[in-house]
Amino acid sequence: MELQAMSEIMVLSLFVGLLALIVTAAVARGWLRAEGENGSQPVAQKINGPKKPGSKKQKQQQRIRKEKPQQHNFTHRLLAAALKSHSGNISCMDFSSNGKYLATCADDRTVRIWSTKDFLQREHRSMRANVELDHATLVRFSPDCRAFIVWLANGDTLRVFKMTKREDGGFTFTATPEDFPKKHKAPVINIAIADTGKFIMTVSSDTTVLIWNLKGQVLSTINTNQMNNTYATISPCSRFVASCGFTPDVKVWEVCFGKKGEFQDVVRAFDLKGHSAAVHCFAFSNDSRRMASVSKDGTWKLWDTDVEYKKQQDPYLLRTGRFEEASTMPCRLALSPDTHVLALASGTSIHLYNTRRGEKEESFEQVHGECIADLAFDVTGRLLASCGDRAVRLFHNTPGHRAVVEEMQTLLKRASSDSTRQRLQQQLVQAQEALKSLGALKK
Repeated sequence: MELQAMSEIMVLSLFVGLLALIVTAAVARGWLRAEGENGSQPVAQKINGPKKPGSKKQKQQQRIRKEKPQQHNFTHRLLAAALKSHSGNISCMDFSSNGKYLATCADDRTVRIWSTKDFLQREHRSMRANVELDHATLVRFSPDCRAFIVWLANGDTLRVFKMTKREDGGFTFTATPEDFPKKHKAPVINIAIADTGKFIMTVSSDTTVLIWNLKGQVLSTINTNQMNNTYATISPCSRFVASCGFTPDVKVWEVCFGKKGEFQDVVRAFDLKGHSAAVHCFAFSNDSRRMASVSKDGTWKLWDTDVEYKKQQDPYLLRTGRFEEASTMPCRLALSPDTHVLALASGTSIHLYNTRRGEKEESFEQVHGECIADLAFDVTGRLLASCGDRAVRLFHNTPGHRAVVEEMQTLLKRASSDSTRQRLQQQLVQAQEALKSLGALKK
């Protein structure tokens, strides 16, 4: 009996011991797993950094920030200012006739009106007009500077905005109730308003130029017969409409009105003939007595258009210059108000030429992050503006100041009176001082 009781006690002890061993092993295994996880956590923290609340959201914001295109940076000794309020690429700009404002439009669905008196200040003020449910590709001021027109990218039509001055000096912008009717069958590449306020011009990339009245009625349709149009505009005198395209000439028409201001007809006036390939672009001088053109033949030309075309007198060619870039890519062109300087843009670069000597005087490389979309001198001719990304860049026109120095020096030699000599001397000194302040005075 005693032996049997002892054996039962031994079996029970072995069972309890085995059970304790299994429990101990299970606990130890769990403890080791926990230690392993805890031991790996500091390594992960070292690699990824300490986990903070909202880190996932921060990563998403960082990703969005990286995807947003960076503003193109550009510096140059002659860069006067950069206007940077747009959040989209700027496609067009226009200076008001009174010289007080610059209008710009971009694919961010806004038109901005800038004050030109702030251009040389540290801060550049602008007023914003929203383009509802669309965006503008082209913008032009009205002659009285109380309105502007835009071409709508998706609507394929003209919209008029009226500018109402507020007491604080700003403007309220109001779109007219109805847009112009759709008439073009191809993309519109330019719009313009006559300085007389009598008509509006729109040109599309086919062969169509339309002449409108201010109420949105088509007065005349011009077929340019150029296979395709690359540019067209109205002369500053409001007398002519000109276009260029696939053919190696610039065609000019006269828009005729009666004595009472009623529209009469559009008649062919004259052509600029001399290029041997398609014309990219052209420009009128402020008095419409000169024109400049640039062609795929790799040349630019300056013309005297102050002719009696009704007596079959043709424009005179005054100067031809080389511009090889024009033979391989489209170009933009701007002529200074006094015709002394020609600005040519190809790709992202700008080149300034003296039209008297035909020589290149300044070059600005990689001005914008995108191809230059528009180029224009301000009404004084002292600044040249360009756009091609989200900024407008303004340059000092040093070739213009040098041209004034050359002109005044020549005129001084011929001056016959003291009063004339004194006036010319004053203009000469002003131009020399401007060049000196820009570090561009040639010794």
